[in-house]
Amino acid sequence: MWLEQLWSRRRRYDELAESIREHLEEKIEELMESGLSRQEAVSQARREFGNVTLIEEEGREVWQWPRLEAVLRDIRYAWRQLWHSPGFTATVIVTLALSVGTNTAIFSLVNALLLKDLPYPHPERMGEIYARTTGAESSSGRMNVDGEQWELLRDNVPALISAVSSSRTNGVNLRGGGHVQYLQAARVSAKYFDVLGLRPLLGRSFSEDEDRPHGPRAAILSYSLWRTVFGADPKILGQAALLKGEPYTIVGVLPANAVTPFQADVYTPLQPSREGEGGSPNFRAIVRLRDGANWHQAGAEINRAWNRSTRFERLTHTNPGTRMTFYPVPLQEAQTDSLRPQVLALMLSAGFILLIACSNLAGLTLVRMARRTSEIATRVALGASRWRIQQQLWIENLLLAVAGGAAGVGVGFLALHGLLLLLPEHFLPVADVPLDARVMGFTLALSLLTSILFGMLPALVTRKADLRSSIASRTVIGARGARLRQALIAGEVALTVVLLAAAGLLIRTLIHLESTPPGFNPNGVITAKASLDDVRYHDPAAYRKLLDESLAAMRQIPGVRNAAVGSTLPYERALLNGFDFRGSGKDTRIVVSNWVYCTPSYFDTMQIPLVSGRPFTDADGPKAQRVAIVNLAFARKFFHETNPVGRNLDNDHVVVGVVADTVLSAAGRLNPGTSPLTSEETVYVPAAQFDNVRMLALFHAWFQPSWIVRFAGPAEGLTAQMQQALAKADPGLPFSGFYSMRDLMDTTLSTQRVEVALLVAMASLALLLSAVGMFALVANTVAQRTREIGIRIALGSTVRASMIEIGRSGASASAAGLILGLLFCAAMLRAMRSVLYGVGVYDAPTIVIVVLTVLAVTVLAIVFPTLRIARIDPARTLRED
Repeated sequence: MWLEQLWSRRRRYDELAESIREHLEEKIEELMESGLSRQEAVSQARREFGNVTLIEEEGREVWQWPRLEAVLRDIRYAWRQLWHSPGFTATVIVTLALSVGTNTAIFSLVNALLLKDLPYPHPERMGEIYARTTGAESSSGRMNVDGEQWELLRDNVPALISAVSSSRTNGVNLRGGGHVQYLQAARVSAKYFDVLGLRPLLGRSFSEDEDRPHGPRAAILSYSLWRTVFGADPKILGQAALLKGEPYTIVGVLPANAVTPFQADVYTPLQPSREGEGGSPNFRAIVRLRDGANWHQAGAEINRAWNRSTRFERLTHTNPGTRMTFYPVPLQEAQTDSLRPQVLALMLSAGFILLIACSNLAGLTLVRMARRTSEIATRVALGASRWRIQQQLWIENLLLAVAGGAAGVGVGFLALHGLLLLLPEHFLPVADVPLDARVMGFTLALSLLTSILFGMLPALVTRKADLRSSIASRTVIGARGARLRQALIAGEVALTVVLLAAAGLLIRTLIHLESTPPGFNPNGVITAKASLDDVRYHDPAAYRKLLDESLAAMRQIPGVRNAAVGSTLPYERALLNGFDFRGSGKDTRIVVSNWVYCTPSYFDTMQIPLVSGRPFTDADGPKAQRVAIVNLAFARKFFHETNPVGRNLDNDHVVVGVVADTVLSAAGRLNPGTSPLTSEETVYVPAAQFDNVRMLALFHAWFQPSWIVRFAGPAEGLTAQMQQALAKADPGLPFSGFYSMRDLMDTTLSTQRVEVALLVAMASLALLLSAVGMFALVANTVAQRTREIGIRIALGSTVRASMIEIGRSGASASAAGLILGLLFCAAMLRAMRSVLYGVGVYDAPTIVIVVLTVLAVTVLAIVFPTLRIARIDPARTLRED
């Protein structure tokens, strides 16, 4: 109804004018009847009736339409002004698109990781349980639970529905239909899907009996696996699938939209116990609050149960002053905690980009207002209020913000897709990162905020301007505006210095990590992984036969110089194993070290230097003396200055050699802020002597061994030949993937590479915007002072002196920003200590490079616009004045 009246306002205006004319005409006729002539009657009637135009305007104001019409007129006028200033308009829109688009892309990550609800029923009632120790044996970081702690949580915390799982998925082989399918499996306990609020599409969840040690083997399929491998057979329940070499009864199928923390292809019972992997904190506890319970109650119940346990008494007795407590963490925080600092740092960097863009745009708007001095001063002189002028400026800024925001959505969409392509696979713990309603609302709010920020200062300057002097001097900005522009440029440069320094420190960190000696020769090496989490290879004899026959076949491949198998490779995370170490005395102590099993040719294939002793040989078989080779780090730490060759490592193994240190991945270590690379103590044992059935099964449930081939010549067709060689030993065992050692090295440092790429991109954008701001400042100064410069040259001043005089404004702003930025760096970069390795926060080379970069860009941004001074003709300038 209201809109209909709005569209028909012209008709109503005409009706109002006609009504006023009719009343005026009636008055005229009344006066004529009293004896006045028409001319006298008209004059008398108008005097008595009043100003007809004013009456019409007052009548229109009853409908409140004139205010809206004024706004619409301002919009049309603003559109014409922007249309006739294409350079200014394009610059503003592009600047806004880049800054708003950057913030939109980064906020999409923040939204998906930290703000968006997880796709579970009542996700706020879900969490994970962690342990921490304080006191003499305090630990940093969060610890998962072990088997005994899980039993306490399961049986003594009625406030929670509790479940546990393995900490990650593992690759397994599924045999069926005449072929083998490699897929990802997750091991979960009973009630796991109850905690997630998931009901299987077909069948049921795991029962308590299936989740007990040595219980029935059962499997729950993902929807995609059910459709692709089993043809969406509705009668699949109760059938057996050959998984890990054993028949698993299929008891359920998850729905198509099911989301779990693993997103695995198949789920099997964890069957947790206090032995094996349950002897260490390897279980990930996930819980859901029952109705009427709260997190404080749940935390109190589990700690009360723990304090009454015999395990607690043993801990306090053997380690006086040490205390272990349990605490819940919201599920979303638990899943994204490792990425939170990086994402928030990116959001802060994007905020710096926005502030730099707003400063730049405010300066451009000041310049534009200086060119519109006559228009603004004339409008005010003719009666326009200052508020009316400011409203017009705000509307222009609003139009620019809307256009820039719309362009920013497109830039943000492209930037987000590029960012997701840049991130490594499985880097994000969320299924997707959409541009949803929250992100769109953020972009809209950001566009409006930029409109306010870059329009505020010019509007305030206009409000305080002296209009009389403005008309005389043709400027509404004056010295105050020039100083304001210099302050804005200084702020831009300061923020740019912070981003450049942060990017430089990360680059130096990446260079340090990449230049770390790997301890082996990665060139000319191809590796392939295969899952031996298979009941057939729990038999040590079958396991040894597979290694021997497959390596013999691979050595026959043309171009292959050597081949070997290792349980883990350099730049990977190795198995941490505790054992009784026999030192120089008779006493033993428990030592934790990395353990790697390998075949005799491992060190020759990887070209790891042998420092002393001998390598493994074929004679180091299952019936021979147990032997081990240690790296230099192990020898230095535990054997000190003595040669460990011939010394007992533990009750079984004798050290026969020492090899150089190789770089390992530190992923998953408990101490946050440590380097992603380490050369920790490592023990190598012959694969043929790694024959403990229980240990073999447990190890292959966690790790996939690698077949390593060193070749000479082209690598084309090598991977297919490696698969054929493995098939000669076991036709039903596929490789899960092929990797060069360079690929593994790059993957280990993928997080650092992403951080460097993103921060360098933002710092480069900030530097570009700052350069544009300085260029505009100097170019506008040249344009405004052309007459003055011409007069000075005519009176004998040199072009060089004029260029130095004009460029001083940009140089002084840049110098002030550089100093301020270095002060900001001293205060802000200390927060980066946890991600810097091999380089300090106050790194002199980085600071020098940042200073030189800013100075170089400043010189370029100042010199190019001042070159226009050389083209100034003093005589022509004076004639045109």
